Amino acid sequence: MALSPQFPLLQRLAASLDQLGWRDSAWLAVARLLAMAPGGRCALYRYQFVAQAVAPGSLCRGRGQSIKVTPCLAEADLPPGPERRPGALRERYRQGAQCLVARDASGMLGWIWLLRHGCQEDEVRARYALTSQQSSWDLDVWVHPERRGGLVFARLWEEANAVLHAQGVRWTCSRISRFNRASLGAHARLGTHALGTATFIRCGRWQAMAASLPPYLHLSRRVDDMPCLAFDTSSLPHYPSLELTCRILKQ
Repeated sequence: MALSPQFPLLQRLAASLDQLGWRDSAWLAVARLLAMAPGGRCALYRYQFVAQAVAPGSLCRGRGQSIKVTPCLAEADLPPGPERRPGALRERYRQGAQCLVARDASGMLGWIWLLRHGCQEDEVRARYALTSQQSSWDLDVWVHPERRGGLVFARLWEEANAVLHAQGVRWTCSRISRFNRASLGAHARLGTHALGTATFIRCGRWQAMAASLPPYLHLSRRVDDMPCLAFDTSSLPHYPSLELTCRILKQ
């Protein structure tokens, strides 16, 4: 039975349960309560870690050629894009990240960041390590809101696949917010394998982590005290090519 417009809170709760399920809806409720703490001192982050096969081929079947995807080698050369925490982009370049930027005649359409040997998390105190030489890390796949649902996302991944495959990479790993069902769905359509989850709670200088992979639990107060989560893709089944992904994207 549809809920009356007189009860917006119940409507939001029903929508959250439908999209996230009861467990992540409960975590989201806790996150919103923590965000109400004075001075924004507390926050909760809940992540899903996934691996996606890398293979040469075309996701767009020749379409979207007006969308050019090229590397941007320095922070100073990045076109205006989404706001990120101060210093976050500089830190990515310091870690050796490569940024692929999608553009057309109207300007910047999106970006994706690639890190060959794992990375340090932007949002919380954590490091992600890769145990296989055939793995890489991707993060912050962003598409301009007005161009979502088109070919920008596919063009970014098409070029990222080509770059990574040429480097000998066969799996790229990433983390996605468990509260972002759109991003989880987009990655799932590309064909991903779940690697685990982690929940972080930060209050002032204190940070607590509970994860489904080692070290499982971590509590720290110092900036330099952070957990390291390692990801192994060596036992994952291999997709034969991007043809499967093309079929998935058409569904």
